[in-house]
Amino acid sequence: MPFNPLLIWFIAGLALVLAEFMVPGVILVFFGVGAWITALTSWLGWTDGWTSQLMTFAISSIVLLVVLRRRFRSRFFGYVGNTQNPDENMDEFTGKSVKVIADIAPGDDTGRVEFKGASWKATSDTPIITGALAVIVSVDGINLKVRPEQPGT
Repeated sequence: MPFNPLLIWFIAGLALVLAEFMVPGVILVFFGVGAWITALTSWLGWTDGWTSQLMTFAISSIVLLVVLRRRFRSRFFGYVGNTQNPDENMDEFTGKSVKVIADIAPGDDTGRVEFKGASWKATSDTPIITGALAVIVSVDGINLKVRPEQPGT
């Protein structure tokens, strides 16, 4: 008995959407929806072969990811203020002091800081040595942008 492409794409989409709950980043859900779109086009008879189905999956997933990720990402990660505008709300990390646990150099992504008991990747526009204190300037996903802490701040 041959496999039903509709069923395969639907189950793949379901697995990807469910995997989003285990992997942070709001990425897999768009590939799951892309698989469901492919299942729909297969059901409608628009995509007969695997080549057209794979193209439909790739194009729809990437378009959804590029167009909708920023909008949905802010909804999933929440807000600090009472308004839901990610451009106006400051992240809870911004302005907090952290300890540098691996040297941070401009243009290098191997720097690390300790914040809330966890190790985070960190970048900076100025060099910061291990053991120094820094202040979080912004957050980009799981990367912290920091600056050296000035004495008395």
